[in-house]
Amino acid sequence: MQKAIFINLPVSDVARSTAFYEALGFEKNPSFSNEHGSGMVWSDSINVMLLDRAFYSTFTPKKIIDAHTETQALFALSFDDRTAVDAITQAAIAAGGREAHEAEDQGFMYSRAFEDLDGHGWGPFCMDVAAFVAPQPDQAGRAEQAAA
Repeated sequence: MQKAIFINLPVSDVARSTAFYEALGFEKNPSFSNEHGSGMVWSDSINVMLLDRAFYSTFTPKKIIDAHTETQALFALSFDDRTAVDAITQAAIAAGGREAHEAEDQGFMYSRAFEDLDGHGWGPFCMDVAAFVAPQPDQAGRAEQAAA
């Protein structure tokens, strides 16, 4: 089996969350889906498991947070261009999600942010690695000295 990541998210309504993620371009994998959860495929190696809160709780003894008021993780998805970043963000908002902050343009990187129906944070972005200018060692040292 190839290396893959399965992100498990607790959700309050599996069917509603499944429809939300389908609106973003994820595909439901029936082999990993039932009334307690939906396996949503983003790519060959990235999957999001939408699990009802009761089922999710069988995987951990820890308290399940309310992602509307607390955070445990933020998930970033890379895209080829700004148009795709804007498109998935607009799709999320249209499907009932919430924009978490305005677009950020750092020249070499462009990003947006949204939350799904349960408050889980996603940050679509695109990056022009060739345009990124790494700080020079003497600049980094001066920045650290100035902060001290």
